[in-house]
Amino acid sequence: MHIATSKQEAMNLGFGNYTCNWGTHMCGLYETPHERDEIILGFLHQGDQEKDLQLYCPVERPPEDFCSAYQREYPACAGHVHDPQRFRLLGARELYYPDGRFSPRSMDRGLAEFYEDSQRQGKRNIRATAEMVWALDAIPGVEHLMVYESRLNYFIPGKPWMSICLYNLTRFSGATIMKVLQTHPFAISGGVITANPYYQDPDDWLKANAPDFQGQVERG
Repeated sequence: MHIATSKQEAMNLGFGNYTCNWGTHMCGLYETPHERDEIILGFLHQGDQEKDLQLYCPVERPPEDFCSAYQREYPACAGHVHDPQRFRLLGARELYYPDGRFSPRSMDRGLAEFYEDSQRQGKRNIRATAEMVWALDAIPGVEHLMVYESRLNYFIPGKPWMSICLYNLTRFSGATIMKVLQTHPFAISGGVITANPYYQDPDDWLKANAPDFQGQVERG
C-alpha cells in the first residue's frame, strides 16, 4: 500500500508492504520489542538492499545485540552492519548530546553536516531511526526534545531522507506522546501507517510552544 507523504520519489519502507515518499518524518509507537523490531529490521534491511545509508541509534539494547539480531534475520547480509558505508550505529550520547547537553540548534548543525557529508560523492538516500527512550534520562536540555522533533520538519522535506523516531508507549507518558503526535506528520501504530491528524506545522507548533526556536535550520 502506498501512503503519499511528499512529492518526492517513492520508497519501500520494508515492513507492512508499505511504500511512501522520501522526505518524510514519522513516529513509530510500540509496546513490545517485537513491534519495535518489525519496524527497525525491515526498514534498515530494505535500505541495505537498496544501498541506502542507514543511521540507527539503538538504546534499549547494545549495538552488538542489534547486530546479532540483524545477522540472524538476514544471514546473507551478516557483514553489512559493520560496513560504515552502509550502517552508522551511533549511541545516544554520540548522536544527541556529545558535549553532555542536548541542544536543538546543535542538532540542526550536526544533521546538516552529516547530510552534506553523505552527499559528497553524489546523491545518497538516508534512512534514520532511533529509540527515543534516552530522553527519559536527566540530560541537560532534554526539555527541548519536542522542539528538535518539530524542527526536523524544516530539515527533512526535499531531501532523500526518511526518519522514524521510535517511542515506547510503556515508558513515555500520554502527555509526551501527544506532543510526539503534534510534531510528526505520519505515525506508525500497530503496524499501520496513517497521516497524523494531530500534527502541527513547525511554524505553528513552535510559535505556540517555543517561539525562540522558530525558523529554518541553520547551516554551518
